[in-house]
Amino acid sequence: MSGVSIAAQAEWLADAGLQRVLKALSADGEEARIAGGAVRNAVLGERVTDIDIATTNVPDETERRAREAGFRTVPTGKEHGTITVIAEGRAYEVTTLRADIETDGRHARVVFGKDWKRDAERRDFTINALYAKADGEVVDLVGGLADLESRTLRFIGDADARIREDYLRILRFFRFFAWYGKGRPDADGIRASARLKDGLERLSAERVWAELKRLLSAPDPSRALLWMRQAGVLTKILPESEKWGIDAIHGLVAAETDLAWPQDPMLRLASILPPDRAKLQGLAERLRMSKADAARLEGWAVATPVAPATSELALSKQLYGTDVGGVAYRLKLALASARVRAQQEDSALIEAGGFSRQLKYLENWEKPIFPVGGTDLLELGAQPGKALGDVLKSIEKEWIDSGFRTGRDDLLKRAAELIRQS
Repeated sequence: MSGVSIAAQAEWLADAGLQRVLKALSADGEEARIAGGAVRNAVLGERVTDIDIATTNVPDETERRAREAGFRTVPTGKEHGTITVIAEGRAYEVTTLRADIETDGRHARVVFGKDWKRDAERRDFTINALYAKADGEVVDLVGGLADLESRTLRFIGDADARIREDYLRILRFFRFFAWYGKGRPDADGIRASARLKDGLERLSAERVWAELKRLLSAPDPSRALLWMRQAGVLTKILPESEKWGIDAIHGLVAAETDLAWPQDPMLRLASILPPDRAKLQGLAERLRMSKADAARLEGWAVATPVAPATSELALSKQLYGTDVGGVAYRLKLALASARVRAQQEDSALIEAGGFSRQLKYLENWEKPIFPVGGTDLLELGAQPGKALGDVLKSIEKEWIDSGFRTGRDDLLKRAAELIRQS
């Protein structure tokens, strides 16, 4: 027990639907409590998105009680004790107290029970093993509140044992450190992660990438990445970063803060990788990234670097024929780097000014619309096929070279000349 309550700061706790669920699951000697991240974030005064519930009811009883109370249920993970209860339009994952009796580093065989301490001790980190009763009283059975206060991320019990239960916990260790930790990570956790990093090979690519992306979405992931590098974990999951270094991310995070840039995990990932298209395509395939994420990396890799003195017209020409997002990544990383160097180099200050101006121009840039199409050329007598395409490309190039100033009439005249010559 703790004597701490989240009632004052957790407005969501007063939700009528949530309270009805807790009441239905806490009758006749059974009990239900809010569990995990919602309690942790409420104690810290941070935003709560998902609300999970732990209960002494076995899954069948959870379903029965919820339905009798008028709620809809979904057996999302019933074999592992989890039933989703829909209350007044909101979904709550309700999981029976349990203990792992057999694990293989990816999956666990569990037994259900009624022992809250045993349930807490099977979780990963002390700060994730907090419970809260319906009235907001926090129940701390593993020292999570003290670790929250000091911002210490610590495995529950033996770090090696916790990791061997699920090797994804190595990445979760660094991810939660990025979001909630301060100072140095727990020494036992670092050593255990370094010793057992080969176990990451047992995980699916989707799980690895999901954790890495969440880590890169933290307010400042730079310290976590540094410790991942020290433990050999970063090289294990991102071998492409090994000879490239991660120093650039410090300047990027500072630029995000100072310039109010959105925290973009893909841009942060780009900052610690070489802009090598082939390597990045291989990385995207290996981690099974979405097409959108893979395209962001590829667009950055193939984009031509922009010199700080590049004019707006020259930049507009470059933007017209390339991935705009890729150029934006190039400019942001270049600006972040120049800002760091500007602390000691006057020339870098001038570079930063140039990149800043170009980035502002890019953000307001609208792609010019080429005023001629294939139908226009057909009306001029062009025959369908390669020749028509060549003429269209030729006059479009002339239009771009003119700074997009050549008008439609002049372009059609030039097209007519080329058609006659073909």
